[in-house]
Amino acid sequence: HCGPHAEGTFTRTRVVEALDQAVAAGVTSIEIEGGEPFLYYPLMLETLREAKVRGLKRGIVTNCYWATSEEDAGIWLEPLVEIGIDSLAVSDDAFHGSDDGDGPASRAFRAAVALGLPTSSIRIEQAGCKTDDKRDRGAAVIGGEVVLKGRAVDKLARDLPHMHYEQFVECSQENLARPGRVHLDPFGNVFVCQGLSIGNLWERPLAEIMAGYDPEQHPIVGPLLAGGPAELARRYGLPAGEEYASECHLCDLVRRDLAEHFPEELCPEQVYGLTSS
Repeated sequence: HCGPHAEGTFTRTRVVEALDQAVAAGVTSIEIEGGEPFLYYPLMLETLREAKVRGLKRGIVTNCYWATSEEDAGIWLEPLVEIGIDSLAVSDDAFHGSDDGDGPASRAFRAAVALGLPTSSIRIEQAGCKTDDKRDRGAAVIGGEVVLKGRAVDKLARDLPHMHYEQFVECSQENLARPGRVHLDPFGNVFVCQGLSIGNLWERPLAEIMAGYDPEQHPIVGPLLAGGPAELARRYGLPAGEEYASECHLCDLVRRDLAEHFPEELCPEQVYGLTSS
């Protein structure tokens, strides 16, 4: 549920604090995502510099709105060459304005390759579409395995085949029992999946959060480990209907219904579309 109405932005002080905690907890790499990280371009560059000083690998995910031409894209990307990054993933599909093969992501992709940046593209296929993408630089096509989170639940689920909720007996997208990565938002929430919090970085150090993480006792993670979104639905009650497009579709809707009851574990509200736009 990103957009101009969405609140929450890191400050440099918070970035430095988060990076220091990440290093102390044994984290080896970071990836700057959004929203759209290039909207806060100076802070993004500073985050990369601070991460480099701490020996962390560095990556970015972007929708490339800034690539109004290939030449301009090069100007935006040149500082990344100077700093050094380990990955640049561009969202290259119709949902990000790049359905004609010459959208912002395509321009940014070519400029990045010309500069020698390690670049890949992320493609989300529309329901019923097949991809004919010839690029072989690590393009990720999400289509065979449907992932629906946030706004995609409302916009895309209706166009996909549905199955009975009892089919969804595991979470295949995240390692909830032993997370190898976590997500962090500007409010300090530490997620094992977007919107599924296990603690707050501004209240407790990341190392302490991870050391104290007991997945089976977590009110949301516990049921997911016991039997996937189906068990979560049985434990707390199904949302409307019995058929869903994917495990994430069902899980998102159940969590949306539960967000007001578990404000510390299911947060912030905007992840679930509960704040006004």
